[in-house]
Amino acid sequence: MRIEAYNQVNQIYQSRKIDKAAKTSKTSRMDQVQISSLGKDIQTLKQAVKNAPDVRAELTAPLKEKIDAGTYNVDSGDFASKLLEKYEAWR
Repeated sequence: MRIEAYNQVNQIYQSRKIDKAAKTSKTSRMDQVQISSLGKDIQTLKQAVKNAPDVRAELTAPLKEKIDAGTYNVDSGDFASKLLEKYEAWR
């Protein structure tokens, strides 16, 4: 193989790469984003969840009062059965 021929072929490919780069830099392209109605709905729902309080005070306040007063009792059998129900539904 002759080195001169390799250099000539390499020069041809180099000039094409430069031309492509020059063409893309001359033309300006704008990216566009279109959000579907489902995407907009999901965005609205995410914002609503973000703005919602983490704790519903109307549900937790009576339980806190019972715990503080020492009158809150948990039936262990009832707790175990509910735990098993959740486990069976999960599997």
